[in-house]
Formats: sequence, C-alpha cells, structure tokens
Amino acid sequence: VASQSSVSSGINAEYGVPMLRKINRPLATLLTRSMSTQINLSGVFPPIPTPFDSNEDLNITKLRENMKFWKSKPYRGYTVLGSNGEFQYLTLAEKCRMVEVVREEDEDKLIIAGAGCESTKLTIETVREISRAGASAVLVYSPCFYKGSMTGPAFAEHYTRVADAAPLPVILYNVPANTGLEIPVPVIAELAKHDNIIGVKESGGSVVRIGQIAHLTSGCDFQILAGSASFMKASYSVGAVGTVAALANVMPDEVCLLHERIISGSECLKLQHELIEPNTAITAQFGIAGLKFVCDAVGLYGGPCRSPIQPLSAVQKEALSGIMAKSGIFCR
Repeated sequence: VASQSSVSSGINAEYGVPMLRKINRPLATLLTRSMSTQINLSGVFPPIPTPFDSNEDLNITKLRENMKFWKSKPYRGYTVLGSNGEFQYLTLAEKCRMVEVVREEDEDKLIIAGAGCESTKLTIETVREISRAGASAVLVYSPCFYKGSMTGPAFAEHYTRVADAAPLPVILYNVPANTGLEIPVPVIAELAKHDNIIGVKESGGSVVRIGQIAHLTSGCDFQILAGSASFMKASYSVGAVGTVAALANVMPDEVCLLHERIISGSECLKLQHELIEPNTAITAQFGIAGLKFVCDAVGLYGGPCRSPIQPLSAVQKEALSGIMAKSGIFCR
C-alpha cells in the first residue's frame, strides 16, 4: 500500500499549524500504532551516559558493567542516546551499537533511543537503523541549527514525515536549553493526533506548559515525560506520567521511590526537595562531565567525555563532591 502523508490541507489559522488527521496510512504504520498503544511510559528512565575509553572510543566492556547495576533497579526502561549520552558526537554505527548492547544486557525493559538529526531525511534514516538495533521507541529532538526557519509548520511537517516513516513509536523531545527553541504547544497538540506519535519529553521545566499539553492532548493516546528529577512532583500533578532523569543513573532507588510515592498519592514533598540540589548539580550546573564524575565516584564507570567537552577542574570536582555528599550518595 502506498504511503500517504497525514498532513491535510487544513490549517490552524491562529498558529499556522497544519491540521493532522488519520488518513489512509500504510499497513505497517497502522500495525506500529497498534503496538505503540501498549507502550506504557509510566516510570523512570535514566538517560545513560555513553562510556568512552582514554582514546574517546566506545567502551563496550564498561557499558556492560554499568548495565549489570542498572538492570537490577526498578526502572521502566532506559533512555539511550539522549542529551546525557552525547548523541550528537556519535556516528550512526556507534549509536546503533549502544542500543544493541543495552538490549543484549536487558531484554525486558523499554529502550527509548535518541534518533533526532537536523534534517528530516537523515532523521528518518537514523530512526530506521536504530529500530533494527533493538529500541522500543525513538526520541526525536527539534531541529535547531537554522532557527529562523524552524516555524510551527516546519516542526509539524518534520515530525509528521518522521512518524509516517518510523517503524517504531515516536516521542517528541522538547529541550530548549540545548536547542534554543520550544516546540509550540499547539503543534504538539496537533502532532498528538498522529497514529505513531505517543508522547513528549518535556525538559524545559515549565509546569504550566506541561499542564497545557496534558489538557490539549487529553483525548489522545499521548503521554508526557518530565525531563528532570527536579520537577517530577509538579509535573505529575498536571499530567506527566514518567520521567527521564539524569539523577536516576546514580540515585536510582530515590528517584524510583519518588515516582512510586507520587503515583500512589503518598507523602513525597520532602523527598522531592532533597533531590533538587543533586539533580541540578549533575545537569545544569556541571553537565555531562559532572554526571560522569559522580558515576565514577559511586562505583559505576563514567570515564571521559568526547571532546570538546572538558573534564571538571579540581575546584569543580570539590564543589560537586560536597553537594553529592550532602545527599548521602557517597555514604553507601
């Protein structure tokens, strides 16, 4: 059956967003949606760091060692090739190898794999290759290099074409700290109607925005992931169902406990407050190098970042160690 685009001729006049409707999709896409409706994103997904050796080559041995620890934790799954995975610095072959190894080490949990690229064509090619490597769904960030051209209609067409071609469910990725752009909420609301777009990872930290998305997509099979442990409780209160949190790599029990307490309605405000400082330290404050430093400190393998990301200075290491020690992470 020939594939047909899901972008109709209708236009949302207020926002200039192409209106999407479910029309004449190829059988493969319909089958994908049938499977995607069974993917429950409620839970914690650590965005695992990509391990490199001293030559900045993939260190598969260390990845397997880390996976033995992570596999024992009550995650819903893993995010591979996310922002904390330095995915922009990896070749396509390296990206696929990362997914393959994680799948080999854990056959049961979900794998959300970063597959976004700057062009629609390259994103589609990457999605197809990563799907063969064992991913459960793909995470696609918003193109951003040509910011002036990234309008609502451009985002709508990009994600629609990717989702039409993807053999796996697609999760939108809104990460303005890295892209300098926000996917407009009305665009997300329209894309949520697509048969093969199942959710969005919201990393901007706006609880108002998350609530707006939840409200506008309430009639769709669409799920929201909070992009940080720092605003889990607030995000869940307005409609998020799970989280992709860097802190879950090194404090898995605490982050998973917070998730469980939130969804069960148990008291969790104190725990949420306690996780904000260490989470901020290994994300916004010290970045990927900080996360890898803490991984090394707790017995996981962090290792070097790929250049041009620099290792922490001695002063930064001391400051980060003090923050993490307050959280009790070095006392286990």
